[in-house]
This record gives sequence, structure tokens and C-alpha cells, in this order.
Amino acid sequence: MSPETAKSRETKTKLLEGALNVLTEQGIAKTSARTIASAAGVNQALVFYHFGSVDELLAAACRHGAEQAVARYRTRLAAVTSLSELLTLGRRIHEEEREGGHVALLGQLLAGAQTHTALGPATAAGLDLWITEIERTLTRVLPNTPFGEFTDPTGLARAIAASFVGIELYEGADRRGAQAALDALEQLGALVAALEDLGPVAQRAIRHHLRRRV
Repeated sequence: MSPETAKSRETKTKLLEGALNVLTEQGIAKTSARTIASAAGVNQALVFYHFGSVDELLAAACRHGAEQAVARYRTRLAAVTSLSELLTLGRRIHEEEREGGHVALLGQLLAGAQTHTALGPATAAGLDLWITEIERTLTRVLPNTPFGEFTDPTGLARAIAASFVGIELYEGADRRGAQAALDALEQLGALVAALEDLGPVAQRAIRHHLRRRV
């Protein structure tokens, strides 16, 4: 790799991180080539040199941020062995992402998607990275539950991702309400754990009952 290429990659990374910082700390309304370049510590002309436009930089930053976030939790998701563990981990991820400012970032990205056309597909692609990891986990753990043959891992993964996105946005308006929603998911996790702890005879009975109903 030539020094020029290394320098270019370094500058791009600074711009991506700068864009994410501005979105999180100042919001989409104050996000511009100038504010991003200032946060990145580079000349604002480099925004257009490397990305062509502010919108394209924001789209790339969205993907970059999602890739980093998913990478942080991939190992922990891979260690999940049950649905109840997945729900518990989901709450921990939510809390860690909120403390890191990433929940606020998601809210700004979703708000920006209304006026910045490149952000919509990029935000959806970022969410798809999460959905892929959740689906992989569900595909692994569902067969060990009474619900395995009655549940679509792909659809359930999207439902779980959408639920947490909704809670994250809800939290900005009603923190207590969002916490109540998370508490309800935790209670659901306890019920699922109780079913997972049933013996094979009881689980077969549940499957038989579900087959008659579904």
C-alpha cells in the first residue's frame, strides 16, 4: 500500500467518524461539510474530493457506523444459546448503545432520511446488518425450543430489530414508557426461559398443541 493510499484511507476514516460525531452531538440540521470537516480536523474540500457530496458522506458514515456497531456485538450474539438469552442481550445492547450516544445517532439518521435521499437506503442497509446477525442467532437457537417449527427466523429477526428501533425512538420522548416496554420484554424472556426449561415430554405436548392451533 502506497503512502498516498494510506493517507487517503486515514482521511476518509476521519471524515466518516467526524460525520457520525456531528450527527450525534449537533443533529442532522447542523450537519454540513464545514461542521463535519471541523470535527474531522481536515479541509472541507476533502468532503467533496473523497465522497462527492455531503449526502454521500452521510450514507457512507451510516454504513460505517452500523458495521462498527455490529462488529462490537457479533461475538456475544454468537455465544447466545436460547431465546431468553437473546432478549437479555438485546436489553444490554440497548443500554450500551444509549450510553455511547448511538441511540441518538439512529434517531438523527431516521430523521435525516426524510430529507436526505441517500440516507434512507443507507440506514436500511445498516439495519439489515443487525437483522442478519439476529437471524443467524435465531436460526441456531429456535430448533431447541417448542416454537422452532412454527416460527420464521427471517421475519422474527425483522420484528425484533423493528421493536428495538421503535423503543429507541420512543425513549427520546418518554424514557419511563420505553423502560416499561423493555421491562415487558424482560418478562417475556422469563416466560420463554420457563418454557425452555421444560422437559422433553412437556415440550412435545406444547408442540402438539401448537400444531393443532397454527
